[in-house]
Amino acid sequence: MKATHVKRAFKYRFYPTDAQAVELSRTFGCVRKVYNLALAARTEAWGRQERVSYGQTSAMLTVWKKTEEFAYLNDVSSVPLQQALRHLQVAFSNFFGKRAGYPRFKSRKRSRRSAEYTASAFRFRDGCLTLAKMDQPLDIVWSRPLPEGASPSTVTVSQDPAGRWHVSILVQDPTLAPLPTVDTAVGIDVGLDHLLTLSTGEKITNPRHERRDRARLAKAQRRLARKAKGEGANRAKDRRKVAKVHARIADRRRDHLHKLTTRLVREHQTIVIEDLSVRNMVRNHSLARAISDAAWSEFRGMLEYKAAWYGREVIAVDRFFPSSKLCSTCGTVRSEMLLHVRVWTCDGCGATHDRDVNAAHNVLAVGLTVSVCGAGVRPQRSTPGGQSASKQKPPRREP
Repeated sequence: MKATHVKRAFKYRFYPTDAQAVELSRTFGCVRKVYNLALAARTEAWGRQERVSYGQTSAMLTVWKKTEEFAYLNDVSSVPLQQALRHLQVAFSNFFGKRAGYPRFKSRKRSRRSAEYTASAFRFRDGCLTLAKMDQPLDIVWSRPLPEGASPSTVTVSQDPAGRWHVSILVQDPTLAPLPTVDTAVGIDVGLDHLLTLSTGEKITNPRHERRDRARLAKAQRRLARKAKGEGANRAKDRRKVAKVHARIADRRRDHLHKLTTRLVREHQTIVIEDLSVRNMVRNHSLARAISDAAWSEFRGMLEYKAAWYGREVIAVDRFFPSSKLCSTCGTVRSEMLLHVRVWTCDGCGATHDRDVNAAHNVLAVGLTVSVCGAGVRPQRSTPGGQSASKQKPPRREP
């Protein structure tokens, strides 16, 4: 099989020295400041019905560095500051392309603490990574090796709310190659009682990672709520304890989804899922916590990029397709089916169905029509004006 030569990020934990932690924290602050200054300048120009390009904000950065007020920007590497301007340009491109909302200002407390270094701002030799403005390499825990002969093109350093330091190294991975073709296809129905139900009849239990640590999380949050608001050391300590519980939950959830999606991609050539609008579904306050813990959007994202790596196909059927109410035996559609109904009998043919297995069968059947009628993988987003596999109709002929 021919390698795909895709760019792939490898993320590792590292433990900075005190001097490195101070330098990185200063860099994070400068990156945030430059981003906000550039966003303010572009917003002001937008009010005057003018557009400001990346090149103009780069020239502004040079001017800011020469002022007494922002002279501290010279104390950190210039590359992460330029990358912040590039990220802002991407944010505006997405806004003008109607793929995202208007860019928002970064917050010191809520925004992600990160800085991106390109090849001119770091040195990678003999497995040692040294960033600009630093004398010593980072103490990285190499939990897995980089691809042999890989040369990093971009390095992103970040610190999460739990206080953990991570470095993400972007390399071109020549080891990724399409898997041997198999003749199997599977339909997937996602749920809460069972995380996934496959058209093969297999049901995968929902681990409910958040529920397992709910008592610990509630205790940590109560301790934090009793602390006076402000910048006190005790409040910061309890805030970090809450973040550590959240990080533990997210790590377990991500690990489970990685194992699950890798298995599905290895075993099946075609995978059919539903194009769910999770953002709207979490507005149901009774189910919002459970839906967020199931992480259906993260599952879909992992499935799609792994399928692209290994030569598989992921098909998303229309979110309004009545997969649960449609009899997979005779095609009769029930007028109504409440959420608590898990087993039902078809009025047309008398077949008894498990609700989730039946839905998975229907999802698979309608998804396989994509190759016949040419519907898109993402019917609601990627093809403007397109129709999904379940809504294709003959075009109306003009008289």
